[in-house]
Amino acid sequence: MMTKRFFTALCVGALLFASLGGCASKSGQESTGEYLDSTVISGKVRANILADKEVSIFKIDVTTYKGVVQLSGFVKTTKEKTRAEAIAKEVEGVKKVINNIVVKAD
Repeated sequence: MMTKRFFTALCVGALLFASLGGCASKSGQESTGEYLDSTVISGKVRANILADKEVSIFKIDVTTYKGVVQLSGFVKTTKEKTRAEAIAKEVEGVKKVINNIVVKAD
């Protein structure tokens, strides 16, 4: 159920942004193509984390800008934090991963 909603939201977002194809980007911003690439990369990272039994995607946010993936949120163990970063690095198109996930103590 969650996977279906995730992919539906991803497709709607991609279609919405694709309609802005003629818009020019400003310096320091992603072009439309870069934005779509970043959206796809973020989606793949989220899907791979969701498929992994060791990591809870519900507490991790994934943001991508020009191939740089930023992970943020909270996990229970250092192992989960490290695993999320490893998963992100495996996705095609990822140039760098910034892991800002916080390990919270209960």
